[in-house]
Amino acid sequence: MYVVETFFFSPSFCTKMASLFSLSSVLIFFLYISFASATVLNDILENGDFEEGPKSSDLKKTVIIGKYSLPEWEISGIVEWVSAGPQPGGFYFPIPRGIHAVRLGNEAAISQYVNVKPRAIYSLTFGATRTCAQNEVLRVSAGSMSSDLPIQTLYSADGSDTYAWAFETTSDFVKIAFHNPGNQEDPTCGPLIDHVAIKEMRPITYTKGNLVKNGGFEAGPHVYKNFSTGVLILPLKQHKYSPIPGWMVQFVKPVKYIDSKNFLVHSGSAAVELIGGRETGIAQIVRTVPKQFYNLTFTIGDAKNDCHGSMTVKAFGGKASTQVSFVSKGKGWFKTASLEFQADKTRTTIAFYSPYYHTKIDNSGHMCGPVIDDVSLVHVRK
Repeated sequence: MYVVETFFFSPSFCTKMASLFSLSSVLIFFLYISFASATVLNDILENGDFEEGPKSSDLKKTVIIGKYSLPEWEISGIVEWVSAGPQPGGFYFPIPRGIHAVRLGNEAAISQYVNVKPRAIYSLTFGATRTCAQNEVLRVSAGSMSSDLPIQTLYSADGSDTYAWAFETTSDFVKIAFHNPGNQEDPTCGPLIDHVAIKEMRPITYTKGNLVKNGGFEAGPHVYKNFSTGVLILPLKQHKYSPIPGWMVQFVKPVKYIDSKNFLVHSGSAAVELIGGRETGIAQIVRTVPKQFYNLTFTIGDAKNDCHGSMTVKAFGGKASTQVSFVSKGKGWFKTASLEFQADKTRTTIAFYSPYYHTKIDNSGHMCGPVIDDVSLVHVRK
């Protein structure tokens, strides 16, 4: 019946309808493009694992010849494409996430342009390990922002550390670069870079009733799916963007962002491990009302990673503090603690640190420590 009725439509009506359908198709197309561009970026960069190497004609042993010879990357200086395992001269290159990586020699750099959203916060996750000098530094930059990361200390037992670093964009593309600013006697000496990933850090909001943002540490940097020893977050004095939104890393040593796939986490998908003893801490500034009372609660424990010993976490709410201790056997355990305090300012710092240093049971030198999770601050009416 409906088909018969369509035969009575006038030619002008049909022309108008065709135009409308054409316009609708265009609108749908642009909506699709807008949706695609709005997708949250959270993945390895193009050839960010460096498994796609230069042509054999662009290699002189391991040194890459040619500015654009490393697929998807631009290089300058002495950049090597290396394989995991024993190396000439008695070196050994650990590359636990794959087979290949790049090594940045004296003043060498690699860079890549990435499409991003303007005025957004992103974090980079990447493997970085020193190979020669004790004082190796890695300069990471994105657009006009840059930071020098000290990588002389090895924190992971597998010989390769993973770091995260955050930045803000100003346009719809950004140049991401890794640079070795050092100058060693051996011009090839420098850090290994591997598995470079990027993640858009979405704006965080308060959970109802909790004055702390991201108290469960659910918002954080990219974590590798198949292999992770945790992600190190370094304290950067002049850096206002954190890979753990809402939180600042304090003092001189990093904290470790751990995920529930590779560690024991009390609740949710992530937590923070205090691995640097009294040289590291994590803090957040919250809004408070002077003379009002507040209750800070949090969980502490171990990540089931063979970190053992008598552990202590010191928590601060402004000038008030509490110290909570427990004995860890490294097999996974948590307990809840609390601190009630009276605010004396409109901004109060909530902070945690561990006064002692810890390593794994096997004495491998793998630095570890107590885990913080489920941080909550509520107003107490009295």
